[in-house]
Parts: sequence; structure tokens; C-alpha cells
Amino acid sequence: MENFFTTHKATLIYSAILLLIFLLVRFILKVGIRKVGKKSNINEARIRLISRYTTVALLLLAILIESFILGAKPDDLAVIFSSVFAVIGIALFAIWSILSNITSGAIMFFSFPYKVGDKIQIHDKDFPIEGIIEDIRAFQIHLKLDNGNLVTYPNNLMLQKAITLIQKDAIDDGSDAV
Repeated sequence: MENFFTTHKATLIYSAILLLIFLLVRFILKVGIRKVGKKSNINEARIRLISRYTTVALLLLAILIESFILGAKPDDLAVIFSSVFAVIGIALFAIWSILSNITSGAIMFFSFPYKVGDKIQIHDKDFPIEGIIEDIRAFQIHLKLDNGNLVTYPNNLMLQKAITLIQKDAIDDGSDAV
């Protein structure tokens, strides 16, 4: 057993350093995302969702680096990745709409000017919508219409359509009731 540690000492040290760097960068990103979310007054569930996205991306990068540490050659990785990406590409082509909504949700986390509680109007020529934003999720936004109906609107369409802010924080919490 001692022979194993002496033989692979450098590999084990590099792997430990990679793990520490991964944990440190993950912590810094989570703190940064949380600060941006709190500063922008974003829902806690959306903050956790974006944190998960960044953790998965960072983990995939760490696995790639670890494979080089363990001695994988770029040619071997190229064959593996091309095979995996071919299969994933075919699968993702079938669900591109879902990925488009997830990507739009991540973009909206950082740059969407409207928040939960705002009353907005979506200028869609086929189906114009006016309602209060009840929730912003990974795939869609929940809008409550004036007649009480709940409409789910895809995130990717939110980035493609013109939107007017009608009233900021239109949700009545009943605090001004007599």
C-alpha cells in the first residue's frame, strides 16, 4: 500500500490541488451569484438554480482536467468526446426547445429587468398578454391575468417579444387594508 502512494504521489497531489481549486472556485461563484441575486431582488429558488448550473459546468471542467492529470492523452479524449457529443447532439436536437428555455432562464437571471410582482404586457401579435409575474422558473414564467387565469409563458419567447412594464410590484399584499 505504501508503494502505491510513493508511485502515484504526484498524481495524488495534483488531484488534491484540483479538488481544492474546484471547491474554492465553486464557493466564490456561489457567493457571487447570491450577491447578484440579492442585489437584483431575485427569488431564492432562481438563485439556487443558477448556482446548480454553474456547479455542473465547473464539475465537468474539473473532470476534464482530472482526466489529463490521470494520464489520458488528448487523442483518447477526442475520440471519447466526439462520440459522446454525437450522441448528446442527436438527443439535444430533439429537445432544443427545452434547452433554449433553460438558457433563456439563465440569461434572464442576470439581465431581466422585471421581477416577481410586476405587471407586464407582452406584445405578441397572435396572443397579447397582460398580467402579473407570479414566478420565474427555469423553463417558463407564470403570469396571473386580470381574470384570475394562470398563463405559463416560455422563457425563450420572453427574450424575443417586446414587453412593457405597466406597474412595478403590482401584487396587493393587503398591507394597506383598513
